Amino acid sequence: MEHSDIGPRKATEHAMREISGAIIAITLVMSAVFLPVAFMEGPEGIFYRQFSLTMAVSIVLSGITALTLTPALCALFLKKPHHDETHKKSGLQLFFAGFNHRYNALSDNYKKVIGVIASRRMITLGILLAFSAGASLIGAVVPAGFIPEEDQGTIYANITTPSGATLERTGKVSNEVQRIASGLDGVNSVSSLAGFSLLSEGTGAVYGMNLISLKNWGERTISDKELISVLEEKTRHIKDASIEFFTPPPVPGYGNSSGFEMRLLDKTGSGDLFQLQKVADAFVEEINKRPEIANAFTAFNVNFPQFLLHIDGDKAAQKAITAENAMSTLQTLIGSEYATNFIRFGQMYKVMVQALPEYRAQPDGLMKLYIKNEAGEMVPFSSFLSIEKVYGPEQVTRYNMYTSAMVNGQPAKGYSSGQAIAAIKAAAAQKLPKGFGYDWAGSSRDQANAGNQAIYIFIICLLFVYLLLAAQYENFLLPLAVILSLPIGIFGALFLLMMMGLENNIYAQIAMIMLIGILGKNAILIIEFAILKHRQGKSPFDAAIEAGVLRLHPILMTSFAFIAGLIPLMFASGAGEIGNNTIGSAAAGGMIFGTLFGVIVIPGLYVVFASIADKHHRRRTKEETPFTESI
Repeated sequence: MEHSDIGPRKATEHAMREISGAIIAITLVMSAVFLPVAFMEGPEGIFYRQFSLTMAVSIVLSGITALTLTPALCALFLKKPHHDETHKKSGLQLFFAGFNHRYNALSDNYKKVIGVIASRRMITLGILLAFSAGASLIGAVVPAGFIPEEDQGTIYANITTPSGATLERTGKVSNEVQRIASGLDGVNSVSSLAGFSLLSEGTGAVYGMNLISLKNWGERTISDKELISVLEEKTRHIKDASIEFFTPPPVPGYGNSSGFEMRLLDKTGSGDLFQLQKVADAFVEEINKRPEIANAFTAFNVNFPQFLLHIDGDKAAQKAITAENAMSTLQTLIGSEYATNFIRFGQMYKVMVQALPEYRAQPDGLMKLYIKNEAGEMVPFSSFLSIEKVYGPEQVTRYNMYTSAMVNGQPAKGYSSGQAIAAIKAAAAQKLPKGFGYDWAGSSRDQANAGNQAIYIFIICLLFVYLLLAAQYENFLLPLAVILSLPIGIFGALFLLMMMGLENNIYAQIAMIMLIGILGKNAILIIEFAILKHRQGKSPFDAAIEAGVLRLHPILMTSFAFIAGLIPLMFASGAGEIGNNTIGSAAAGGMIFGTLFGVIVIPGLYVVFASIADKHHRRRTKEETPFTESI
């Protein structure tokens, strides 16, 4: 309407003839980017699937709207511009006039720049190689992560008192931790429990835990990690217990704590628990020396006082008693056994069978108990049973059928979970003795075993984009101009992550996959119009220059509007802070670099591949048009 002096309806029809093919291509490409991601497995698949399906459905609906409702609204609402200089212009009109004047100057300078670059292949390819090399270098510097540890408003304290401690002693330590935590700013409530280990999920008198609930993010100025540092400092005076503070796992159900979780495995087959204890203690001491690791520890302990019962098989057989019967009888007498129910006063009561307390107070009391043999005679346990005082673990855990010791810890400040896992792998290769191995548990297992799944998905997304564009353009070379413009955006995403001090985690990877579609949209806008002009008889160079200048305005407008929408995510705080910061920074960095440098490189890429395509398809008539342009 501005340049052709036509009415809204005719202008809409003319615009739709030019842009319909680009809209269809953009819709298909952006949907194709997200659909393969929905088929990822594991915990990454859960994150990717929700995001990809939401985006794919929204993009398809947006494309339908752009082809139907938006043109109708343009024909209804847009007014033909009036260029009457006699009327006094309002402030808004003066602003727009000034803006248009500056944009026209920018457009003229842009035309000169791409005119210089597009005609020189080496400059275009050199820029691409420089950004690709830069992305590789920055990718090696940005720490790798998995699922970021968010501030969930909860802190756990795991308490382990010395071996043989009573439940009362453990309860006193748990109550002291509760008293200290309750007095801190930012803490909402604290609960304690003695007799249960949160890490090993075992029960025992030496175990205890505290659940520290924090105030809402808007009501406190301190994060959960900072509160843990304060708690560690204020509980140093408690010497008769080992206290570990940690946050919940980033995904509920993936392990019992945040940070890394691994299992040392005894593959020697000896069953020597004391040797496993020595190896576990030495390994924890070794990885704590690494700068990437903070506060590694193991809950494995073989120093609990225990009693070992020895059954003399010959004497038991002489008295017609089996070991199985002897142990089940002791279980009933010492540990109790449910027998039946009875009803009295309208209430149902359980009947529990158990020896009197005086026979269970001391170990020697076992020798005063009797068992009925197969002949119905009462035989004293002392006639075939002896007791030995030993030391051993409170519970023995196995992992993949091997006796194991669990090791937990946190990455040090400034290091990612990926760097911590790499440090542990290096320490294990150097320090673990022969016959001992390790495996991962919780979210650490998925991160360590993730492999290159994300890279394969990334390649599949690019393949989908390439095949769709090849069908759209009826050419296998021109889609490469879109594909090769994407490394600039990847460089920008990694660069801004590095500047913001963030990790290349699952949220950053989601943002990079999104960049394939968003930046591909910019390239499609230019290349689709360049193809149209080239088919009308213009050379690839002239078509690329005209397409770049004509599409610069909508590219800049949509790209910077998208970046503006990401700014609140980049500086978000509170719930989901790290995830929001990561996906916002990666997407914004990719869009800034991909837009500013992409509009310069894309016309040059089109000239390169369109010239090659012309050499191989000279027989093709210029009147042929793609199917979407016929629509």
